[in-house]
Order: sequence, then C-alpha cells, then structure tokens
Amino acid sequence: MERKNIATMGGNPITLVGDEIKVGEKARDFTVLDNELNPVSLADAKGKNVIISVVPSIDTSVCASQTRRFNEEAVNFKDTVVYTISVDLPFALGRFCGAEGIDNVITLSDHRDLDFALKYGFLIKEHRLLERGIVIIDKTNTVRYVEYVPEVTNHPDYQKALAVLEELQD
Repeated sequence: MERKNIATMGGNPITLVGDEIKVGEKARDFTVLDNELNPVSLADAKGKNVIISVVPSIDTSVCASQTRRFNEEAVNFKDTVVYTISVDLPFALGRFCGAEGIDNVITLSDHRDLDFALKYGFLIKEHRLLERGIVIIDKTNTVRYVEYVPEVTNHPDYQKALAVLEELQD
C-alpha cells in the first residue's frame, strides 16, 4: 500500500510504502538484523514495553541525535527495550554505537528484507530509506503510540512519546 502527500523530505513530497500501524492495534512481528547479522524479532522482547525509534540513516545529525536521546532516556524506564531501526548496514550501526557509547539502545538494520518497514508503513519509496518516527508497544503487544514525522529532517515529538512511556510504568 502506498501513501502519498503525507510526508516530505527536505520539503519534497515522499511516498510511504507499507501497512500503516495505528494506536490500539496488535503489534506486527517483524525480523531485522542486529550488529552481528543475527535476526532479531519483536517477539524477542515479549513481556516488555518496546520503543521503536525509526531513523532514515544513523549517519545524519538528526538521526544520531534521536538515537543519543533515547539512549539517555532508556535508563528511566524499567521493563522497556529500546530499538533504533534503520536500513543502515549492521556494521555502520555497530561502529556508531561504539564511537558514541550507545549501550542502552539496540540498533537494528532492516536493510535486507524491509520487513519492519513494510509491516509498519515506514518505507520511503523514492529513497529506500525509512521515514522518521516512533512506535511504542506495551507489554500486551498493543501499539500505544505512533508518530510518522511529517518532515523527515525534523525531530520527532520526544515529549509525547516519553509521556506515553511514563504511563506504561508499573
């Protein structure tokens, strides 16, 4: 499914491909790769809250900043896993984490199959990158928050996402 005219990148319209995920839906399982090329699925985080921070490329300033922000915030939330997903190669993600001291976020690559991108509607057709956004899934595997950032080069609304995470704390 294609969705047009709902987002821009550098002011230019982009087409998002895949099935849009919505608050209240059951989260769809997906498989991506960790920095050692091992498969990781949403099911691996069963019984925990999950933050999915979606970025186009870790090699851009906004994406790097978004990943650093969630790395800092992650320590404030118990029973929560933080995934940063992009289509960057796993090796690039690993290099970034090592250089930046990222140890509270699990960086994952969707470069091989675009499984996450298509199941959650984050694929930018024109560039084969991911739309910037955030998805929060609770312990019952229910989607509690979704943000597709209207302009890919802008930051997501961290405050709204963090407020939802606060609500999920026991």
